[in-house]
Amino acid sequence: MAKGGHTEKAYKNLEFLNSPSARTIRILCEYTEPLTRFEKYGVKNTIVFFGSARIQPREIALKELKKIEKLMAGSNPGEELIKSKSIADAKLKMSRYYEEAAELAEMLARWSKSLPKDQQFAICSGGGPGIMEAANLGASRASGESIGLNISLPHEQQPNPYISENLAFEFHYFFMRKFWFVHLAKALLAFPGGFGTFDELFEILTLEQTRKLPKKLPVIMYGPEYWREVVDFDAMVKQGVIDRSDLDLFEFADTPQEAFECLKMKLTADYRQSH
Repeated sequence: MAKGGHTEKAYKNLEFLNSPSARTIRILCEYTEPLTRFEKYGVKNTIVFFGSARIQPREIALKELKKIEKLMAGSNPGEELIKSKSIADAKLKMSRYYEEAAELAEMLARWSKSLPKDQQFAICSGGGPGIMEAANLGASRASGESIGLNISLPHEQQPNPYISENLAFEFHYFFMRKFWFVHLAKALLAFPGGFGTFDELFEILTLEQTRKLPKKLPVIMYGPEYWREVVDFDAMVKQGVIDRSDLDLFEFADTPQEAFECLKMKLTADYRQSH
């Protein structure tokens, strides 16, 4: 009971809205609020970047490696320091994907700005660090629209600073966040990543395989050296758990230019076929 004997309206009752009973309302909010904002700012098409939050810019990875090398110089490094050096070496090698994701996003954003308004694409990421940050950074370099679909996690994932001001979102429900990854997407780029990237990528491949997507969605797996090491697709065909034709659901690219030319060709062709 509110002050003065008046009962609080249900939609102003935060205790109720945050209760298990109001879960369906919160889910609907995570659908309706982004929908309203995308319509307001004219976002109709996106190119989505997936990839690890842990991949660093080259400058940072190099700085960490040099710091460890300095500690190792002139001494007999212990097991922990040797292990740290190995990890730092790997991080420096993987940093190429941060730089190349930013370069590719910039290329795509510049190309998109040359298209008619209704054909333009906003770069979309998960809004956090790593490859997500690189995608938003690249778009910002081209002054292009850039979306961040951030998710609240126990260890808070902070939105990166390169997302367009009006297109930063914060989700609680993973499935609603994944809905918005797919709903406006016209193409997907999967950079090297871990469990989260696998979850997002393979859900989309499953939707395509089972024909649950009412549109063509080109999928490019960026970095064949990484992907072919961590997933043996040929073994899956050999063991009969997927068909050989399922490998046509995606293709590989290993340079920003290669990925850009592939997407440019596919997106242009898809637009012509739909009109």
